[in-house]
Amino acid sequence: MRTTARRGLVIATTLTLLLSSTACGSDDGPGSGAPVPGVTDTEIIVGTHMPLTGPASAGYSKIAPATKAYFDYVNANGGVHGRTITYKIMDDGYNPATTQQVVRQLVLQDKVFAILNGLGTPTHTGVLDFLHTNRVPDLFVASGSRSWDQPDRYPNTFGFNPDYTVEGKILANHVKTTLPDRKVCFLGQADDFGRDALAGVEKVLGADGVTDRQTYVTSNTNVAPQIGAFKAAGCEVVILATVPGFTALSVGTAARLDFRPQWVVSNVGADHPTLARQLGDAAGLLEGMVGLNYLPMQNDADDPWIQLFTKVNTEHNGGAEFDGNTVYGMAVGYLFVQVLLAAGKDLTRESLVEAVRKGGYQGPGVAPLRFSGTDHSGYGGGRLSRVEGGEQRYFGPTYETDEADGPVNEYTAPPVAPPANGVPSA
Repeated sequence: MRTTARRGLVIATTLTLLLSSTACGSDDGPGSGAPVPGVTDTEIIVGTHMPLTGPASAGYSKIAPATKAYFDYVNANGGVHGRTITYKIMDDGYNPATTQQVVRQLVLQDKVFAILNGLGTPTHTGVLDFLHTNRVPDLFVASGSRSWDQPDRYPNTFGFNPDYTVEGKILANHVKTTLPDRKVCFLGQADDFGRDALAGVEKVLGADGVTDRQTYVTSNTNVAPQIGAFKAAGCEVVILATVPGFTALSVGTAARLDFRPQWVVSNVGADHPTLARQLGDAAGLLEGMVGLNYLPMQNDADDPWIQLFTKVNTEHNGGAEFDGNTVYGMAVGYLFVQVLLAAGKDLTRESLVEAVRKGGYQGPGVAPLRFSGTDHSGYGGGRLSRVEGGEQRYFGPTYETDEADGPVNEYTAPPVAPPANGVPSA
């Protein structure tokens, strides 16, 4: 099974693929008569690359199946403009070379309509130019890199997560206002993820406000040198821009070194159920951890979005363990269905991209989506969470900011409820 997974696991939301159909719309623009890749009268085929195996698979391997489950739910309720959605999920093992292989297969062989929610900063960066050259919609990248927000260079690429600089500013603002005069240190992934997050932290705390900075690479699971350096520097607060596996490694390594700082963690690596599974009997080390999120908390049974997603998870995802990754995957699916509806029945790649640019979408997020013709960055803020008594809960207001030097402000718009049937309408 491992070899099969590495070659690419394909999960289709329909039982059979139609081998022939009437072409709908045009890949070159409305009215040209050319077939639209991945679109027939009855089906829309979309693809993604995900780390189903490898160093980032903890938690993240659950995202695409959750998105697929939401598509199955929509398909069972009539689909989108009469079409069902088929989701092809390819395992890239969080390896950029493999990402290029599987994305080329999805585009050139499988002829997908769009790439949706491809995960990872180092992985997805390597396919940006290929997707741009082939004019493939590249929607809701599962990363907060600012690379996705380049409308002039990559007009068909859009983010989803808050960008890491925005997130870094919000986390640093919390440290500045509630933990003043503490020695703050930073550990980040050695790519745009870590660099962008550190840029946000330093915009609020200043370069002199960070006592020590360390990086890691996912190919080396020994973080003892970095954590040991933090202990030696007397760090009292450690901000982590880490994937879940390296959040757990950092916390566990610190405990072995008898080092107990206040952990402040990027949304990327702060999902408590995922971390608790990895730490096992040592899950209590997560007590007091502060994180950031922008979607409903997975354990809030009173939230109508969680009620909807729990139902979908039960009916179409085999009752898989429900955590923040599940919520994330279904939120991506919901937004994609909104955009498909807005793009219209005469579906083309151009109409899909234009529908995202128009913006105005509301869904499960607690922060605003910022899509426009000049902003492709996705969510513009988030809310802080804390682990107390083994439970992760929100506290305080939602914040929004920019990736430049703007202030961190409270975002006061109330959340919206899902439609009664759980499917957006046109």
